[in-house]
Amino acid sequence: MHSKRKLVLAVTGLNNTDNPGPGIPVIRAIKESPDLDVRVIGLAYETLEPGIYLRDLVDKVYLIPYPSEGSEAVLDRLTYIQGREHIEALIPNFDAELYAFIKSEEKLRDMGIRTFLPSLEQLEERHKNNLPEFGKKYRLLVPDSQAIYSENEIRKLPEDFEFPVMVKGKFYDAYIAYNEEQIVSHFNKISAKWGLPVIIQEFIRGTEVNVVALGDGKGNTIGAVPMRKQYITDKGKAWGGITLDNPDMLELTHKIIRRTKWRGGMELELIRTEENQYYILEINPRIPAWVYLAVGAGQNLPEAMVKLMLGMEVKPFTSYDIGKIFVRYSYDMIIDMKDFEKISTQGEI
Repeated sequence: MHSKRKLVLAVTGLNNTDNPGPGIPVIRAIKESPDLDVRVIGLAYETLEPGIYLRDLVDKVYLIPYPSEGSEAVLDRLTYIQGREHIEALIPNFDAELYAFIKSEEKLRDMGIRTFLPSLEQLEERHKNNLPEFGKKYRLLVPDSQAIYSENEIRKLPEDFEFPVMVKGKFYDAYIAYNEEQIVSHFNKISAKWGLPVIIQEFIRGTEVNVVALGDGKGNTIGAVPMRKQYITDKGKAWGGITLDNPDMLELTHKIIRRTKWRGGMELELIRTEENQYYILEINPRIPAWVYLAVGAGQNLPEAMVKLMLGMEVKPFTSYDIGKIFVRYSYDMIIDMKDFEKISTQGEI
């Protein structure tokens, strides 16, 4: 038996609701590693994130401040946690927190905490409101889109767009609009929740397909698994999906990672048109919540990411099982009031 590498790993994104965070599947994947012996420190924002109470997966949990409170507040809290836990590796799983963690990368490293994240430049250029320029720069197909900052701009849209259009938040949320009133309504709802700008995007007809991938930061793809959602919630989240045999999607993924030298996890959201062209709707700069499908199909991407962080040898995956399906389920956990009170009052459990 070879000895396992001991590791204290911190993970965010413990909310496993109908809009699930990637934290729990990421932890599950890494806990299955034959080479790593992991103690998991959960970093939570809310006291009812289910991951807090999943004791077999998460060893200790700390509440941390929202990224909107600024990276200093987050760093202060992490300094306190680090003094007690000696975290070696950290995987943030939400788009909204990446900016703070990328900005703090050097300070975290000085504290002994490693991450494996894209650069600020990589994060910015694939942003929804920068996608048209991204498409031009890397010669990729992307839908026309426009960032809007006020309701007044909505009236000018019909000159450039045909209905229906997609209305998207800068981090999350996407709705389809068939007329101006619907754009206004979605604009107000999204901007109240995620701030400005709101992105208006050309609606491309076709089948939505996705890829989860991991880039090593040097242009190499460590792994990539394509899937098609088979069951979608009203929030547009995959509740079931199947791995696809699709060399075109893999080639596109390799091309993007090669050209951008992407570092870290990513999810490509694509539309395959009837002409078999692939439009990039979004590039999410992190591991998606459905990553466990890739693990089940033979590519443990979260484990590979941790190994890259630690400087361990990682060979790129060359295959995966086709026709593997994931099905999500809800599960009622029973927890004690005293546990809930403890995390609420002391901020840790």
